[in-house]
Amino acid sequence: MIQVAMIFAAGRGERMRPLTDVKPKPLLEVAGKPLIVWQIEAIAAAGITDIIINHAWLGEQIPAALGDGAQFGVRLHYSAEGNALETAGGIAKAMPQLKAHSDSPIFLAVSGDIYTDYNYASLHAKAAELARAEQPHMHLVMVDNPAFHAKGDFVLNGGRLFGLDAEQGQALTFGNIGLYDMHQFDQLPVGEKIPMSPYYRQSIADGVASGEYFGGVWENVGTAAQLEALNLSFA
Repeated sequence: MIQVAMIFAAGRGERMRPLTDVKPKPLLEVAGKPLIVWQIEAIAAAGITDIIINHAWLGEQIPAALGDGAQFGVRLHYSAEGNALETAGGIAKAMPQLKAHSDSPIFLAVSGDIYTDYNYASLHAKAAELARAEQPHMHLVMVDNPAFHAKGDFVLNGGRLFGLDAEQGQALTFGNIGLYDMHQFDQLPVGEKIPMSPYYRQSIADGVASGEYFGGVWENVGTAAQLEALNLSFA
């Protein structure tokens, strides 16, 4: 069973300006509730009780708004970055906290600025499978390609992920929901900006990246127009 999750909430949200000039993007509201709260509640519903949230831009507003997590039935822990360290760098910074709250090396990681009805409890079995693997694996949830990212990120074929040059399978977009093995990040320096892309590519090349397709509600809320459209869908 997944014991710990990480929510990425450190980005500047440039495309969401001017809204993000005064508020971190994950605190922008959908249907009267901050985006990140939708994620926290979904993670809590899956029985995951410890959540690490990294933050940078206007980051002090995030723990001020969310507190210790008691109101959501979870324990929230914060990893303050100062300057955003990108995804892998953020994981490296938060690694001591991730390890402190899980007996398993497998953790769930999601972006704090997506809106989805994905059921995180469905990943418990896959997490157990990954924990038994001899080398670190990752598992990514893939979604249909949005109009602004028509080519997709990776090809999904038979539950495995391949590069976009693969001859068979379906090109899909990474839904910013993934399972990762802590061991993959053990040797990373702490406090440096480190993107995640090389780790995706290497895992795919090594044949240790699996994936699944999710066709339900999923929105990458990247611009003010997307936020407005999502809110209107609740009207």
